[in-house]
Amino acid sequence: MKKINEAFGSLKSSPGFNEQYEKMKKEVLTDPAIQAFIQEHELGEKEVARALGKLYEYKSQSHNCDKCPSLNECVNVMAGFEPALAMRYKAIELDYKRCSRKIRDDEMQYLRRHVKSLYMPKDVLKATFEQVDDENESKIDAVFIAKDFVDGYKPGAMSKGLYIYGKFGVGKSFLLGAIANELAEKHVASMIVYFPEFVREMKQSLNDQSTGEKLEAVKSAPVLMIDDIGAETMSSWIRDDILGTILQHRMLEGLPVLFTSNFNYSELEHHLTHSQRGEAEALKAARIMERIKHLTKPIEISGANLRI
Repeated sequence: MKKINEAFGSLKSSPGFNEQYEKMKKEVLTDPAIQAFIQEHELGEKEVARALGKLYEYKSQSHNCDKCPSLNECVNVMAGFEPALAMRYKAIELDYKRCSRKIRDDEMQYLRRHVKSLYMPKDVLKATFEQVDDENESKIDAVFIAKDFVDGYKPGAMSKGLYIYGKFGVGKSFLLGAIANELAEKHVASMIVYFPEFVREMKQSLNDQSTGEKLEAVKSAPVLMIDDIGAETMSSWIRDDILGTILQHRMLEGLPVLFTSNFNYSELEHHLTHSQRGEAEALKAARIMERIKHLTKPIEISGANLRI
């Protein structure tokens, strides 16, 4: 996009400048947002005339990403930033703030810098609800519940997550990917963590003392998805200090978390009870399950193994 000074420079040197100027002025002053701003601050003709260049700059750019196909194709002066009108020292000014796509992209970049176990297969990353098998009744029900979660999600408002369970290869991770992509359409950043790999990564992070950074990134993700919980080798440290801390934080902050697992609730509790050392800690496992049940709604998916 041309800078505003260049645009006015072109106008002044072109034939019919006054006519073009009046046309531009009319276009700017009939913008509903600009009209509302002028009325709110009770601005007169002189104040408006002095700021016509800034008002034109505001009018000509994209707002709420309405003119931008994607973040990479942003049409604004500063990609990923949209203008907002402001009054300072009795003069109209422009403030630039990150658009929703830029905010989501920044969040995802932050998460990727801190957690490597975000990797998911390409088919999962491109998943959509429409691709889910529509001849399987349990999957149809799961899609409806998943859509309800996406439609009902609002940042800052408590949303109950999902606990998607079923046999190996029935499409649980695929459904997570579809949910993540639907949330992306709403410019919401979600984090899918493959739990067995995350467990290995957390153990390795003890060597470089990056455990706290990784844990903080997972704890604070807008929407957290934990894929394949129960497939890892469980230890007391992972259960209590890592998983327990994540769940407690998200409960207190009202942040949703979704799971996939081969286990139902009771089977997962049995898994959490027995650590790799053979210790049975039923009370601690029950505490974790209480948090998981509080945070999620169970959905069972049945069907044939799609990976065969």
